[in-house]
Amino acid sequence: MRIFVLLKSTFDTEERVQAVDGKVVYDEGKMIMNPYDEYAIEEALIQKGKHGGEVTVVTVGQEGCKTQLRTALAMGADHAVLIRAEEIVEVDAHSTATLLAAYLADKKADLIIGGNMTVDQGTGQVGPRLAEQLGLHQATAIIALTIDKGMVTVVRDVEGDEVTLVSELPILVTAQQGLNEPKYPTLPGIMKAKKKVIEEVTLDDLSLDVEVVEARTKTHLQYTLTPRGKGKVLEGKTEDQVRQLVKWIGNMVKQV
Repeated sequence: MRIFVLLKSTFDTEERVQAVDGKVVYDEGKMIMNPYDEYAIEEALIQKGKHGGEVTVVTVGQEGCKTQLRTALAMGADHAVLIRAEEIVEVDAHSTATLLAAYLADKKADLIIGGNMTVDQGTGQVGPRLAEQLGLHQATAIIALTIDKGMVTVVRDVEGDEVTLVSELPILVTAQQGLNEPKYPTLPGIMKAKKKVIEEVTLDDLSLDVEVVEARTKTHLQYTLTPRGKGKVLEGKTEDQVRQLVKWIGNMVKQV
């Protein structure tokens, strides 16, 4: 099977994000692999173990993204590809999907799998946009995947319920938490990953002009939330707490 995994480099969710002059400062925080993409990679490796083939991880980004690509290689991926996007001033879901579609157009993929969404933007658009451009069947937010004789059965998480879908290969799916349990890279895997060559692809290689892939959305302002103040603890019996709450709300209304 030809399996391709979509990967994105995102902020470490435990890092404190900084915004300066209305823009997030990307070179200040630690970058990690998008957590949902870990499920995608693990599932790709599981399917490779069952059906054979190769797993190729693809990302759109800059030089720093190679760190996350090497993590994917250490997890067990066979190949890694960096589609360089330095020429694009602002990248959105349209940009990413268009670049990925141009790269994957002639790869004859049997299975393309990505994370259900990214923890930085959270749009969940790249997978569906890419499937539309490539003309592929698609299923999002999957929590189970079975392939048998060219047929695919997936179980989708739909806000607390489940839906089962059946389709033919090829297909694009996006992974939801619960699909599997990603494994940490082993030391031998890390050492092997250091020696592997990461393929680099440019807009010229894909015969794309900047105007075609430039963002269709515009970010006007990015900011961090103001820390909340300490909460007020109501004490005493229930009726006393109710009186305190009513009084507190009354004072707040008067201030407004």
